[in-house]
Amino acid sequence: MSSNTLQVKNLSKLFGDNLAVNDISFYLEKGEVLGFLGPNGAGKSTTMRMLTGNLAPSNGEVKICGIDIIEEPKKAKALLGYLPEMRPLYKELTVDEYLSIAARFHNVPSSRIRKSVDLAKDRCGLSHMSKRLIENLSNGYQQRVGIAQAIIHNPEIVILDEPTVGLDPIQIREIRKLIREIGQEHSVIISTHILPEVEMVCDRVQIINKGDLVFHGSVDDLKEQRKGNKLLIGFSKVPTIAKLRAIKSVSKVEKDGNGMFRFHFKDKYMPAEEIVSLSVKEGWGLYHIAPDITSLEDIFVNLTQSNK
Repeated sequence: MSSNTLQVKNLSKLFGDNLAVNDISFYLEKGEVLGFLGPNGAGKSTTMRMLTGNLAPSNGEVKICGIDIIEEPKKAKALLGYLPEMRPLYKELTVDEYLSIAARFHNVPSSRIRKSVDLAKDRCGLSHMSKRLIENLSNGYQQRVGIAQAIIHNPEIVILDEPTVGLDPIQIREIRKLIREIGQEHSVIISTHILPEVEMVCDRVQIINKGDLVFHGSVDDLKEQRKGNKLLIGFSKVPTIAKLRAIKSVSKVEKDGNGMFRFHFKDKYMPAEEIVSLSVKEGWGLYHIAPDITSLEDIFVNLTQSNK
């Protein structure tokens, strides 16, 4: 039996002549947090709306635990919890009142509503806010209320669209911790344009740009791209570029300022020992040699800019 809670096949969405989402396919495993990453306008929110059945795709299919969301929308949506970027809060209500209504919306049996509300509050750190009006809560606590309504019916999949937008650093850290905890019992998708958020919270990541998936893999796969085939090397007595390019397997040498050079190598071969020996022989005064690690932000820019 498949452990996939979500299967997306050849999903596309056209708005007139604009192809907002272009033939994307992916899956989600039970107990996994998937980061859906992309710049603003890349097609993230459009995809989220199709996954939750709030927008019909132009082509393709979405299955929630094997149930087609177009053919059996009520049955499929019952297995989903969703927090859109614009939180669906009734701010004139207390936390308890709002979550009780949310439980009814999600068809939680009357006999279980009280227990479901208490459990959602406990998981989201809201137990001490039960009687507070939502409008009087901080931005971070309002976001917790939004997440609580998304999990109140114990869904198989929780989808969070830009869950940390507008929060301060302390609130962001708390919401990320909460997402990791939810991911231990549910399948979770978070849509975001914040790359470090994906690195800290997610098991897998996919990057969308201009409607196309340009990367899909584990967070470790994404980090692996940071290593590349580069060394950052510093000399106190700067040699000529020609001599440096003559070193075995060197494909490119760039000046990085203050006697530092960025060496690019063919394949995965990095002749660090040869460079050290040659530096001693030539008297170049080697004082720094280390792998040149590409930032995650640079990887993201390279992936999105190279697309189309």
